[in-house]
Amino acid sequence: MTQPGLKVLKPGILTLVQDLGRFAYQHIGLSPGGAADEHAFLWANRLLNNPPNSPALEICFGGLQLEVLANTNIAITGAEMNATINDNPIENWQTHTLKVGDKLNFAHATSGIRSYLAIQNGFELQPSFGSVATVMREKIGGIDGYGNPLKTNDFLPCSQHQPKLTTRVPPLFIPDYQQPLILSVMSGNQTDEFDAAELGKLYNRIYRISPQSDRMGLRLEGEPIIPNVQGIISEGIAYGTIQLPPDGQPIILLKDRQTMGGYPKLGTLFVLDAFLLAQQQANTEIRFTQISLEEAQEKLRYFYRFFGV
Repeated sequence: MTQPGLKVLKPGILTLVQDLGRFAYQHIGLSPGGAADEHAFLWANRLLNNPPNSPALEICFGGLQLEVLANTNIAITGAEMNATINDNPIENWQTHTLKVGDKLNFAHATSGIRSYLAIQNGFELQPSFGSVATVMREKIGGIDGYGNPLKTNDFLPCSQHQPKLTTRVPPLFIPDYQQPLILSVMSGNQTDEFDAAELGKLYNRIYRISPQSDRMGLRLEGEPIIPNVQGIISEGIAYGTIQLPPDGQPIILLKDRQTMGGYPKLGTLFVLDAFLLAQQQANTEIRFTQISLEEAQEKLRYFYRFFGV
């Protein structure tokens, strides 16, 4: 009997296997990686009653085509990519039933840039250092353990399941990726390295997302911000850290970030806002505001408790 799973007919622009990331290995230089938009990723698994860390696909910009070789159920969340089953349009942010012989197709993103495809009980893949998260730069994780994106004829094994009732994300929790984006920033221990006028630029100017951005870091374009120091002793890098290289153009470090860095830091982006940022296209305008550590912690605790993480 043929092993159940999904066969890749077209891999799309960039499709990666992801989970919540690779933890407890930064001391040996491994990036955590993981789903760029955890909000959409966690909802996809929740809709199927999967464990929250179940491996899923992160489809960037679209173009993925799959042949179904299993009877099972899926959930699609995140960017709108006008997905179809056998050329019939299907809704985003809900579950769907697949049967052997179906063709699942994702067009191109019209709102947001990353869509998530979860399957009931998750894809059955071998973890590397405790995770299947794909980090291409480090050649680790993913479908083959070597950090490669999906390619034509790849096979994603899964288990068989009976059809289940459709479940949907309540509209209240579905983000609008096209609304103006104001990102919250927590101050850090290096804030004092900036004059008030320079630090004020971050909160009083508009910045744009540079096309030179990726899963490692999101580069901004706008009025340069000049710190009082040009370099610091390298130290550990947190998710959402806003670094300032010598050209004064901020870089927001994301899931595939390096583990150490020696540029001055303006602060740290609030995690939930970083998930929204991961859905923004190049040249999108963004603004910043401030948030206290206490408020950020309270909101984040509520978020992860809701998803059982």
